[in-house]
Amino acid sequence: MRRFTGNRLLVATHNKGKLAEIKALLAPFGIACTGAADLNLPEPAETETTFIGNARIKAHAAAKATGLPALADDSGIECDGLNGAPGVYTADWAETPQGRDFHMAMRKTWEALEAANAPHPRTARFRSTLVLAWPDGEDEVFQGKIEGQVVWPMRGEQGHGYDPMFQPDGFQITFGEMDPDEKNRISHRADAFRKLVTCFGG
Repeated sequence: MRRFTGNRLLVATHNKGKLAEIKALLAPFGIACTGAADLNLPEPAETETTFIGNARIKAHAAAKATGLPALADDSGIECDGLNGAPGVYTADWAETPQGRDFHMAMRKTWEALEAANAPHPRTARFRSTLVLAWPDGEDEVFQGKIEGQVVWPMRGEQGHGYDPMFQPDGFQITFGEMDPDEKNRISHRADAFRKLVTCFGG
């Protein structure tokens, strides 16, 4: 495995919530994180049909544009009652002409589960795929997940994305109700990060 030896990392995301999570997870390693939006980088088209494929597009585009190592995350929620949807298209379900509306996306997801008469509990999982890319074209891939169920109505104002409707196994609260430090300890992204930190000497 290739080691990360610098102290500055570009995070290839324009999502402020995701950037904040990644900054918090990397803070113990003394690594300064800069978001793609801070450098006015365009968002590349995510044309792949897998989490790994889309994470690679984002990481390599950012590394090539800046000459910095770049970390990209592609993540989403898979609902068993919808045969794994929205999955890799999680963010697409939130798209509107005015930007992403995850409250709308969550409502759409629940309505689809209702229409499918999906059994309860409505099991689901969050998946996260991290790709750490270097400007020379090399990369390392790390994958994580957390199992749980989707619930309705949505609950909580913490987190981002689908957090208010995802209740992880072993908890009676959603990610949206959970203290961010607790979420960062158990989340799908944390699972992937536990594997990633081996690149940083963790």
